[in-house]
Amino acid sequence: MTEVSAKRIAVKSVEDAPSPLGAYSHAVWADNVLFVSGQGARDARTGREAGVTLDMDGNVTAYDIEVQTEAVLNNLKKVLRAAGLGLEDLVDVTVFLKDMKDFERYNRVYAQFFSFDNPPARTTVQVASLPGKNFIEIKAIAIRSGE
Repeated sequence: MTEVSAKRIAVKSVEDAPSPLGAYSHAVWADNVLFVSGQGARDARTGREAGVTLDMDGNVTAYDIEVQTEAVLNNLKKVLRAAGLGLEDLVDVTVFLKDMKDFERYNRVYAQFFSFDNPPARTTVQVASLPGKNFIEIKAIAIRSGE
């Protein structure tokens, strides 16, 4: 049986990615496996979620799942890059959608980011709600190869 190291290294602060809003890291290494926390559509510079239209009281009146999906995937890329990896290193992706009616539109954007051979495995589920003004969140697992 191969022994797996319990040594964990956190990727806590990622330049250009929104900082975590709770007690968690952007990602955590366990040996050569990187576990990436759920990424939302929040812009690191503005602190606001991309692709939402708000009323005067700050309530969401409309959202664009394609804009949100692109923002989420760009945030995911930033975390991966900080760990020395890229989208091609992902082996598993879990996508949380607030409304499964958005599947086709999110999937169209997603496919543009994963058009290479052997994209990661993926699961998409509908959830009751997501933090902030997110209508999509993505968590992922990547492997550093060649070690």
